Amino acid sequence: MPLEISPEKIAHIIIQAREFDAKVAAWDNTPEEGDADEDPASILESFADDTVFQEAASFIEALNEDEQVSLVALAWIGRGTFESDELDEAIATARDEAVNKTSEYLLGMPLLSDYLEEGLEKLGYTVSDIENDLL
Repeated sequence: MPLEISPEKIAHIIIQAREFDAKVAAWDNTPEEGDADEDPASILESFADDTVFQEAASFIEALNEDEQVSLVALAWIGRGTFESDELDEAIATARDEAVNKTSEYLLGMPLLSDYLEEGLEKLGYTVSDIENDLL
C-alpha cells in the first residue's frame, strides 16, 4: 500500500513543523510586549495563539482521513517505530489507534519535521528536491 498523501503536502508540513520547532517558550508576558518591531527576536517565541501552530494544525486537519493516517505512519517510520517495508502495518496501526486529533498528536511530537523527512527518505523520496519545488 503506498502513502495516501502527496510528497508535496508532506514537504509543506515539514516546512511548517520546522518553523514551529524553532520556537521557544515565551520570555515576555504577552505577544504585545514581544512585538516584533520592538524586539525582533520575539518572532521565535511561542504564544498560545501562535499563528505558525494554527496554520500547521489547520493544514493537517484539512487533510482527509487517509492522508492523516499516512502522515502519522510516515512519522512513525521516520522515528524508527516501523521499518520502511512495514508501511502497510504502520498505516493500519495508525488507523486503528487514532484517538486524538491528528494535528495535536503530530504537532506535539518533538522532532516532527525530522521524522517526516527521515520517513520520506526511507521510502525513497528525495526531500530536498520536493522542498525546493515548494519554495
